Amino acid sequence: MHFSNLQGNWLTAALTFATGSAFLLFGYDQGVLGGLIENKSFEKTFNYPNPTIIGHITATYDLGCFAGAIVCMVYGHRFGRRLSIGLGCTILTVGAILQTTTYNVPQMIVGRFIAGIGNGVNTTAVPVWQAEVFPPEHRGRMMVLQLVLNQLGNVTAQWLNFGLGYVSHNSVSWRFPIAFQIFYALATLGMMPWCPDSPRWLIQQGRTTEARTVLARLRAKDPDDPEIMALHETAVLSVNHEMEVSRPKWSALLRNDDLQTTRRVVLGAGTQLMQQWGGINVINYYLPVVFSSLHVSRRLSLILSACNAINLMFSACVGAVFIESVGRKRLMELGAIGQGVCFALVAGGLGANQDRWSIVAISFVFVFYTVFGLSWISIPWMYPAEVNTQQWRTRGAGIATATNWICNYAVVLVTPVGTDNIGWRYYIIFAVLNISFVPIVWFFYEETAQKSLEEIDLCFEQKYAKTLQASPGDENTKQAQQSRNASSEWDEDIGQLAQSKQDT
Repeated sequence: MHFSNLQGNWLTAALTFATGSAFLLFGYDQGVLGGLIENKSFEKTFNYPNPTIIGHITATYDLGCFAGAIVCMVYGHRFGRRLSIGLGCTILTVGAILQTTTYNVPQMIVGRFIAGIGNGVNTTAVPVWQAEVFPPEHRGRMMVLQLVLNQLGNVTAQWLNFGLGYVSHNSVSWRFPIAFQIFYALATLGMMPWCPDSPRWLIQQGRTTEARTVLARLRAKDPDDPEIMALHETAVLSVNHEMEVSRPKWSALLRNDDLQTTRRVVLGAGTQLMQQWGGINVINYYLPVVFSSLHVSRRLSLILSACNAINLMFSACVGAVFIESVGRKRLMELGAIGQGVCFALVAGGLGANQDRWSIVAISFVFVFYTVFGLSWISIPWMYPAEVNTQQWRTRGAGIATATNWICNYAVVLVTPVGTDNIGWRYYIIFAVLNISFVPIVWFFYEETAQKSLEEIDLCFEQKYAKTLQASPGDENTKQAQQSRNASSEWDEDIGQLAQSKQDT
């Protein structure tokens, strides 16, 4: 079947495979190096690096991801979602080749940085692409599915490291796992010609007829079908309304406009900041090392790491069941509480320095992964794409993804030094941080579950108008009236379109 004829479930499957491969690659990259740090051939090749060098090798990838997110934030709107992902996979492949062929630390660091740029582009563009093509009733579950595939990549990395650990004296035991990320990059690239770009992005580019054709293909209907006409008109109306109210200039972040652009960008970036300082990569990048510190053998630590990755993957599957019914806010609150308790008990188990308490610590590492899989694994990736306006969706997602990676870089860089200097007390920091996230989510975040992107826009705009109305002033009163008028017209138009769709 020619790619232009794919529609309905076939087209959804192609989009899911393409985005899933990109996130599977992301998960593989996150898990692969942690199992190689204590590999005999790896240590010998790089002259037995100290914890500081290990931290730089590991964390430089995150610094590259940060740079890639910035690149996508600036240029992603120009290239579109599909081409951005294609470029990201190409750049990552170059970085993987440099890492695979290296015999020294500088080349490994450069290769990690370049691969990170590619992954940073992918992790910015994929959630935006998904948010704009999947319907609201499935959007959350589809994003969770991508994070399940993300963990399938992690599982693959962990078990591959374990299997090749039997030949740890040979360089193939670490070169092949690093090279294998190229397979996922090529799989993603192979699906790009079969997938259309986002209808909303096409509308922004003035390609409205093509956008309506894509909408029709996604729902396996004729472009002139009344439902497709209503969906297309709603999207066009939304994009035009945003262009009238706010312009996509960086200066817009310095003021609070009718669309609450600044607040929405900050909320999206905040989810990524809290995910990273919640401590997932304190454990994820160094899981075999964490288990080794609990007096567990190298081989058993690799087995436990691989089993824990499977645990996280299945926990994310269960999370897909609740993501829409429980909602984003409640899951973030409950997840932060659970993660804080787990870190406290892991710290206690490590601090006791006894075999029976080591079992407690290992158990709550598993529980932490379960809680994270049920809550924080997916929401920070979907929330920025959901909550930002159409004009700021790529930029807002880029800022959020850049926040993720720069925080990831900081956490991964300091963890070897932190655990080496203060030991079990290092984990108490993350217990406290997790508990502090609960009131932040409670007071500042909006629920986006089961709402269309247009409904989310309307929610923020109406709330802004009510805020100004409650705090009248000379200029504010005028702004409030303008905002209420805009929101009223917007609400009326959307309501009419929704009624038309329902009647149809």
